[in-house]
Amino acid sequence: MQMQIKIQRWLFSLLIIGALFVGGCGSSPVANSTPTPNPASGENISLSPSPSPAVVAASSQFSNLPRLQGKATVVMTVKGAPITIELDGTNAPITAGNFVDLVQKGVYDGLVFHRVVREPQPFVVQGGDPQGKDPKFPTARLGTGGFIDPKTSAERRIPLEIKAKGAANPTYSKTLEEAGVKEKPVLMHSRGAVAMARSQNPDSASSQFYFTLTDVPFLDGSYAVFGYVKQGMDVIDKIEAGDRIDKATVTQGLENFKPVQ
Repeated sequence: MQMQIKIQRWLFSLLIIGALFVGGCGSSPVANSTPTPNPASGENISLSPSPSPAVVAASSQFSNLPRLQGKATVVMTVKGAPITIELDGTNAPITAGNFVDLVQKGVYDGLVFHRVVREPQPFVVQGGDPQGKDPKFPTARLGTGGFIDPKTSAERRIPLEIKAKGAANPTYSKTLEEAGVKEKPVLMHSRGAVAMARSQNPDSASSQFYFTLTDVPFLDGSYAVFGYVKQGMDVIDKIEAGDRIDKATVTQGLENFKPVQ
C-alpha cells in the first residue's frame, strides 16, 4: 500500500509539472512535455560573497534585458476584482524586471488564463500567452506563445534565475540541482507565489506565468519565483480557464525599474 501511494504521488508530480511547460514553435519543445535534465549553456553563479567571473559573464550576457532593482507592486484586475502582487527584484532582478516591462507595455491586458489545475488537488493558475488576446485564436493552442519584442521581431526569452539562500547572486540558466547547489531558494513555491512557466530549455521563459494555489515544494529550485500575491488570493481561487485579465498596472516601485536602453 505504501509503495502504491508513492507511485501515485510520483505520477501526479509528473502530470502537474507538465502543466507549467510552455509549447513553442520551430525548435522549441512540445507543450506539456515531461521535464528531463537538459543543462543549458551558461555560467553557474558562485556562492562567494564577492562577484566571480561567472557573475560578470552572466551580467554581460543578459545586459539586453530589463531589470528590477528592489521591490515593486503590480495590481492585476480579473473580472473587476484586484490581485495585488509584490515583485522581488532583489532576489530575481531579471525575471521581475521582465514582468514589470511587460506590464508597462500592456502585454497582459486582455490575456486569458488558459490553464487552471485544481484536481485531483490544487496546483496552479497559468496565463500570459499573448496569442490569447485574439478571441478567435484556437483554445487548444494557447500556452505555445511568448512576447514578441517589436525591436527585434523575435520572441524575448529570459534566463532561468534562482537565488539560493546564502548566495550573493542568483544561479542562471540551470536548476539548482543541475548547478550542484544544495541550499534551498530564497523565493519558495508557497501558496500565492508568482513564477515563470517555461519549456524544457531553462532559458525559454518569456511572458507566461503562474500563481500557485498551494505550497508546491517539489518545484523549488527548478522554476523561477519572482514575487508573491499579497492580496487577492480569494480572486485567484475563483479563476476558471478562459477568464481574462482586465488590466495590470504597476502601482509602486517603478523607480526601481531599469528598462533596456
